[in-house]
Amino acid sequence: MRLGHQAYWGFNLYPDAGEGGGCFVPTLRPRPSEGGGPAVDVERSQLEAARRARSKLRRYCAANRLNRFATLTYAGEGCFDQQQLRVEVGEFFRGLRRALGGSPLPYAWASEWHPGGHGLHVHFAVGRYVSKALIDDVWGRGLTHIKLIGDLPVGSGALEEARRAAAYLAKYVSKNIGDERVPRLHRYEVAQGFQPVKVPLSGESEEVVIALASERMGSEPVRFWRSADAEGWRGPPAYWCAWAG
Repeated sequence: MRLGHQAYWGFNLYPDAGEGGGCFVPTLRPRPSEGGGPAVDVERSQLEAARRARSKLRRYCAANRLNRFATLTYAGEGCFDQQQLRVEVGEFFRGLRRALGGSPLPYAWASEWHPGGHGLHVHFAVGRYVSKALIDDVWGRGLTHIKLIGDLPVGSGALEEARRAAAYLAKYVSKNIGDERVPRLHRYEVAQGFQPVKVPLSGESEEVVIALASERMGSEPVRFWRSADAEGWRGPPAYWCAWAG
């Protein structure tokens, strides 16, 4: 709910992902300057693109509890063609879904250029048990590996496991942001139809909005981030918080 034209604190809650974030929205917004603005800071733009991509990926993985992390590699000389990679990875996930009985299969994946010069390989996350033997059979182009995220404190649960899997994938997404060998619109891919639902909230203060979100979630958040603690922050006051699983 927006509060007319008054200044307010906005917040987008993603209940399934157990997190949300927002910022202060002032009454008046500066108008774009005429005759062009300051020169674009390419490095800053790339950092911001990487941050947005990591956030979206984390929410997707968390909402769908993608807590198993896997890798697909190519045998022989490897693959050096991004379009070929996307075609073959698409075939892999369609084949995997068929082999699992055709039920919905949320997943997320990102490519990486092998540091040893062997071309491209793929890292992906899923949220259900899939045997390595089945992945080997469906992939059929090289070596594979899959593991359940387990290096967490006892009792962490599937939500925290999925957040850790997202952190692993995010490393490759960040590397891809500034890599001209990666198509601009394909830093990472996810299965369609599984995006987390967004619940917009607003209030007269950060505390009011977090209280509304906590009421919706049934508990207080366990993690906080505020722009006031971020050195060099240039945007409006912003905040983020997460709830335990």
